Amino acid sequence: MTKSNPGNYFEDFHVGMELRHATPLTLSTGDISLYRALTGSRHALYSAETFAQANGYNGLPVDPLLAFHVVFGKTVPDISLNAVANLGYADGRFPIAIYPGDTLMAVSEVIGIKENSNGKTGVVYVRTRGFNQAGEEALSYVRWVMVNKRDAASAAPETIIPDLPESVDPKSIDFSRAYTGWDNALAGSSYRFGDYAVGEKINHVDGMTVEEAEHQIATRLYQNTAKVHFDGYGQKDSRFGKRLIYGGVVISIARALSFNGLGNAAELLAINGGTHTGPLFAGDTVYAWSEVLDKAELSDTVGALRLRLVAVKDQDPGVFALRGEDGKYAPGVCLDFDYWAAIPK
Repeated sequence: MTKSNPGNYFEDFHVGMELRHATPLTLSTGDISLYRALTGSRHALYSAETFAQANGYNGLPVDPLLAFHVVFGKTVPDISLNAVANLGYADGRFPIAIYPGDTLMAVSEVIGIKENSNGKTGVVYVRTRGFNQAGEEALSYVRWVMVNKRDAASAAPETIIPDLPESVDPKSIDFSRAYTGWDNALAGSSYRFGDYAVGEKINHVDGMTVEEAEHQIATRLYQNTAKVHFDGYGQKDSRFGKRLIYGGVVISIARALSFNGLGNAAELLAINGGTHTGPLFAGDTVYAWSEVLDKAELSDTVGALRLRLVAVKDQDPGVFALRGEDGKYAPGVCLDFDYWAAIPK
């Protein structure tokens, strides 16, 4: 009998199943620095302790996306080790700040399941929660993933698809920071809440080519063990014949690129939804554009922008092409990510 973990297959999941994931991880300033080196992130709130403290934080906070990737990575051995693809995200929340020295652990609950028509794979829906060392919920999100079946002949389970919100209600976000110390020059942008209009599209202009070593280091940083990102030999006979870049790398790079045009929309508040619409490989260059989908008031001094962040590869992002006439995602689009971000008024 093997003592190794082969990962769960579709037949192993059932609604109500709870998974406590290894391994707790204590975050440090080293993690923050390495994350910045791998993504090029420039948002002042996550770069300068002095700037963060002037705007309501107790110290230099961990970027919520870094915390998200760390928690996500913990779930991979139990949820997506035998996955075909990670399909989407919804209802992502970050209720408290996370700081260097905090330890994150993760727990997931299976909330939905559906076998695909080919009988070889199925979709598993999970809600994952990340907790700090005090047992406080630091973040939560739902994702759904396509997982291989162990035996195509096994019976299909009852289909249960969870009812998920179209977006996070901004009124449900407990936001206490006033941003009274916000300095446009230090933040890198003069555009505040009132300068953005619903429907506006922003070309972030800059691009970043992803190298093989970079995406593997990033995925290792998050302790994500997915075979499709690491095992070049094992992927030779796969659909693409080579390693895929972890979708979280694309999210973080696109978010970092969005600094050019959204420098003051620094604090990620919630994830409304997200889809990895196409694969990314080493040597591809990521560009990004954003669309303002909605606006909301958080306080007298802070508002929120609902933003669609679109990543494309090896093409001009200023074309703003999302879908073709057939309704499918346009060629080269690799990420469609919907989130709320706080911005000073």
